[in-house]
Amino acid sequence: MKKLAILQSNYVPWKGYFDLIAQVDEFIIYDEMQYTKNDWRNRNKVKTNKGIEWLTIPVRVESLHQKINETQISDINWAKKHKATLQTNYGKTKCFKETKDFIFNLYEEASQINNLSEINLVFIKGICEFLNIQTKISLSTDYNLIEGKTERLISLCSQTNSNFYLSGPAAKNYLDENLFLDNNLTLEWMDYSGYKEYEQLNPPFEHGVSILDLIFNEGNEAKFFLKTILK
Repeated sequence: MKKLAILQSNYVPWKGYFDLIAQVDEFIIYDEMQYTKNDWRNRNKVKTNKGIEWLTIPVRVESLHQKINETQISDINWAKKHKATLQTNYGKTKCFKETKDFIFNLYEEASQINNLSEINLVFIKGICEFLNIQTKISLSTDYNLIEGKTERLISLCSQTNSNFYLSGPAAKNYLDENLFLDNNLTLEWMDYSGYKEYEQLNPPFEHGVSILDLIFNEGNEAKFFLKTILK
């Protein structure tokens, strides 16, 4: 039995993104999709004493049809600014000192890269390692993509020898479940409800922020606030 999931890359995603990765055997980052402005591709939320704030990587939008993996950075100082924001707002969390070097080293690595998709990959792989998520991470460019939203996913299941596909719940609006059945594939839906709260600065508690919030607040215990059981 092999379980597959596919999502577009996000910048320092929330914990549910990593929970989905942890629940499958292979995770494909689908970055041949059109880049969308004001979306999760280049930004995410953090908590501050003034409420929720966006961390945004400035990018060049040179075409309405440009893909995520074609999107380039427009300000080379973005990482320095993001680190300053994190230092200001998470410096007093109980695990900031023990996790700062790890997270800030990822920023240093990412700051040398000009491609958005590659920057996101640095954070996704690095944070998976921190959480001890050992799922194989692939890129959509590693495979042949065919037309049709459901057909494409079924083809990727075949190419990866997967017989289970785990999807985010938003795809219920467009996936054809019968096609999965016709191809002897099990379609499962990710459940993002029921997460435990943790010690978080600046109440009220907010689940839908970057995984960085969880890491700075809980450190090596962060993995225990996912629903997937990790060693």
